[in-house]
Amino acid sequence: MANAKSKRKLWPRAVLEALDEAIANGRWEAALQIFALLRNQVWYKPRSQTYARLIALLGKCGRGKEAKEIFHLMHSEGFKPTIDVYTSLAGAYGHVGLLDEAFQIMDEMKTVSQSRPDEYTYTVLINACVRLKRFDQIPRLLDEMTYVGVESNIVTYNSIIDGYGKAGLLEDMECFLRNMLEEAKCIPDLYTMNSVLWSFGNKGKIDEMERWYSEFQLMGVEPDVQTLNILIKSYGKFHAYGKMILVLRYMNKRFFTPTAVTYNSIIECFGRTGQIEKMEYYFRLMKIKGIKPNSRTYCSLVNSYSKAGMLSKISGVIRQTENSDVTLDTPFFNCVINAFGKAGEVEIMEEMFSLMKDKCCKPDMITFETMIQVYDSCGEVEAAKSLRMQTKEVGNKLLE
Repeated sequence: MANAKSKRKLWPRAVLEALDEAIANGRWEAALQIFALLRNQVWYKPRSQTYARLIALLGKCGRGKEAKEIFHLMHSEGFKPTIDVYTSLAGAYGHVGLLDEAFQIMDEMKTVSQSRPDEYTYTVLINACVRLKRFDQIPRLLDEMTYVGVESNIVTYNSIIDGYGKAGLLEDMECFLRNMLEEAKCIPDLYTMNSVLWSFGNKGKIDEMERWYSEFQLMGVEPDVQTLNILIKSYGKFHAYGKMILVLRYMNKRFFTPTAVTYNSIIECFGRTGQIEKMEYYFRLMKIKGIKPNSRTYCSLVNSYSKAGMLSKISGVIRQTENSDVTLDTPFFNCVINAFGKAGEVEIMEEMFSLMKDKCCKPDMITFETMIQVYDSCGEVEAAKSLRMQTKEVGNKLLE
């Protein structure tokens, strides 16, 4: 009885702060538990913002069913959903792929005078269409926005441009961008430029990437470090090494500070094409400039040395990581295990597997599949069988 009373007399600030923290950190189960506790308090009064944030969290975490339950709970408490609650639920459905349900929510909003869809609602629906590659629905939403007098902004347009680009629909992206510019609906910004340059660069459309870079500059959009990193990665990916290094020089000349991403792209480029000396030069330069190599840097080195058959260099890389404060991850150990496994160095491969666990890096399916392939090729049947059992356990945990 005492416990029941205490549950109803918790300090409001403590409960609300705990709920805020759970939502901010994406801990949906904890958030639901705290919310249930909150509703039991005598001082509790429903707030639309609380429901909206909770529903949005559940959507981002792929919990569409729970988001719908919270929405119905809100109704059962006699609380009328506000525009932000409706929008959060539509977004939640969009996050879990229930686009039809998201559109139904928007249709319901149109019947409630105080909760008509606004600019943010339409942007949420457009983002869902982009994420689910339902580009056929986007013109309909834009036309509807114009009809009801809701103005679209650059965030909406950037979402569409970015979506077309990531889906590889470059002609559609370019057409949409040109229409935006010709109709002067929105002024492009840095995000617009970076999305367009990445999209063309990623597909090897270097001429188009360079043309749009020039056009954006004429429109007054100046590059940032991310823009220049996109250029470096694109040039490197498609073997335009001279242009790649020119961009690096431009960064230094214009006082842009190169990042780990900058050097990782260059190191990966030279390593992938077997230009080991140049790769090592830029790795040394990276450290001289005071930029800390990260796990991705070391992955590139290991993969490159493995491809070149320079196993002793890989051992040197591992020693470097042990003498630094770099946080090693599962992909790094997968690279090392693959390198020694391919070379037939089974004992060293097993040592790396043990080191991986000592460093608290959890093996994944790639780890196990790589080692099983090595054991199979060496005729080590029992070792392969043991790992296959562990693979099943990992797979079952992923399905839980």
